[in-house]
Amino acid sequence: MRHRILFLLLTLSIVALSAPVAAADEGNCFSCHNEWEEGKDTPSKRWPADIHKDAGLTCSDCHGGDPSLDDMDAVRASKGYRGAPKATEIPGFCGRCHGDAAYMNKYNPSLPIDQWEKYKTSMHGMRLAKGDVKAATCISCHSVHNIAPANTPTSTVYAINIPKTCAACHANAAYMAGYNIPTDQYDKFAKSVHGVALLEKEDIGAPACNDCHGNHGALPPGIDDISAVCGLCHAKNAMLFDQSPHKQAFQEQNLPQCETCHSNHDIIKPMDAMIGTGPESLCSNCHSQGDGDKGYATAQAVSVMLDSLVKTEQKATDVIARAEQKGMSVTDQLFALKDVHSTLIESRTLIHSFTLEKIKPELDKGIQLGAAVYQQGLEILGEYSFRRTGLGVATILITFVALLIWLKIRRIER
Repeated sequence: MRHRILFLLLTLSIVALSAPVAAADEGNCFSCHNEWEEGKDTPSKRWPADIHKDAGLTCSDCHGGDPSLDDMDAVRASKGYRGAPKATEIPGFCGRCHGDAAYMNKYNPSLPIDQWEKYKTSMHGMRLAKGDVKAATCISCHSVHNIAPANTPTSTVYAINIPKTCAACHANAAYMAGYNIPTDQYDKFAKSVHGVALLEKEDIGAPACNDCHGNHGALPPGIDDISAVCGLCHAKNAMLFDQSPHKQAFQEQNLPQCETCHSNHDIIKPMDAMIGTGPESLCSNCHSQGDGDKGYATAQAVSVMLDSLVKTEQKATDVIARAEQKGMSVTDQLFALKDVHSTLIESRTLIHSFTLEKIKPELDKGIQLGAAVYQQGLEILGEYSFRRTGLGVATILITFVALLIWLKIRRIER
C-alpha cells in the first residue's frame, strides 16, 4: 500500500513540474486566453493547429510584449507589445517576418519573401492602401491562429478549397455591394469544366481562382493578358491562335481572345457542335452566309469533315468491338483505333488555327485511317462467318461418317 502511495505522489510531482514548463513555452498569453475565451472558434482553441506553433513560435513572436507577466496592463506596457493589428496593418504585420529573408531562412528557405510587395500591387492591396478595410488581407485567405500549409487539405488555400475561400467575399452580394462586380463567379465556376475537375473530381491540377488571377498580386486579367493566362496550360491552342487570322481581327475589335468563344468563369467542355454553322455554333456569332464570307465557308467545311471523322471512328470502333466479342484477334486494329482517336484530338486542337489548309490534312488522315480499320473489321467478321460455316459443314460430315461406321459395325456384329 505504501509503495502505491509513493508511486502516486511521484506521478503527481512529475505532472506538477512539467505543467509550468509547458505553460512557459506558450507564456501566460496562452494560459490566460485559454482560460478566459469561451467557444470552440477562439484564438486559443485554434492555435494548437497553427503552422507557426509547429515551428516553435509563440504568441509574443507576433503580438510582442512580455509573456512572463501576469497582468494584462503590464503586458500592454511592456517593450515591443503590438497587440492585434488593425485591418490596414495586417499585411505589414505578417510581412515583418515573411519579407525578411534571413529570418525566413531559419524556418522555410523555400517560401517566397515578396508576398507583401506583390500584395501592394494587387487590387486588394491598392484598395486597402486607400483605406478600404473590406479589402482582403492575409488573414482573409490564410485564416488566423489556425494557419495550415498550402499543401494540406485542411488549409484554406489548399487547391480544392481556394474557390470557396475567394467566394467567402466574392459570392456575398451584401459584402460586395458598391464594388460593381458580379457575385456569381463561384456558381459559374463550380459548373464549368475546370470547376467540375477541381471540386467534384478533386483534380488538384485543375485551375482554381489564383491560377488565372494570381494570388498575392491578384488582379483581373486584361484583354491582352487572357490568352497568355490560358496559354500557360493550353500552350498549343494559344500558339495556333496567335498565328491565325483571328488574332488581328480580335485585336482590331478589342475582343479578348479565348474568352470571346469560351467565356471565363463558366467555361463548358468544348463540343464539336460549337464548330460550323448549326444552332449551337459559335462561329455563326460573327460569320454569316453570303457576301463571300470565307470564315463561314471554312467553319462549314471543318464541321462536315469533323463530323465525318467522328462517325468513321465510331463505326470502326463498333465493328472491331463485335469482332473482339466473337474471340477474333484484333490487336493491330485496336492500336490503329488509338491513332484514329489521336488524329481527332489533334484536329480539334488545330481548329484554333482557323485555317482550312492546316486542319484538312489531319482530318483526311483520320477519316482514311478510320475507314481502313472499319474495312478490316468487316473482313475479320467475314472470316469469322466463314470459319463458322466451315465448322458447321465439317461437323455434319463427321457426324455422317461416324453414323456410317456405326452402321457398318452393327452389320459385322450380326
